[in-house]
Amino acid sequence: MVTAGQRADAWVFTQVMDRIRIPRVGGGHPRTRPGHVLADRAYSSRAIRTYLRRRQIPHTIPEKRDQAGHRRRRGTAGGRPPGFDWEMYERRHKVECRIGLLKQARGVATR
Repeated sequence: MVTAGQRADAWVFTQVMDRIRIPRVGGGHPRTRPGHVLADRAYSSRAIRTYLRRRQIPHTIPEKRDQAGHRRRRGTAGGRPPGFDWEMYERRHKVECRIGLLKQARGVATR
């Protein structure tokens, strides 16, 4: 899905996830759930986390600082922080950095 200009793309997250089709190696119907979702802080909303939990999709999404502060301020009523795997997130960050380097070299590569 294409979003308009500077508009955030987190609001179309559920629509994109509903369109995912992962082909199976041995044939058969494609899978509609990924094995794991890695995302940055922009996708750290209650709606997205609830959607992923409801579909039983494991995810690694860091919590925004203001969300963590609000949760802590509420005390025991705020609940516990969402689980987070730093090692998995570091691997995602490395891939994103490499893609950024490729984008910078695009002008040289296309000449």
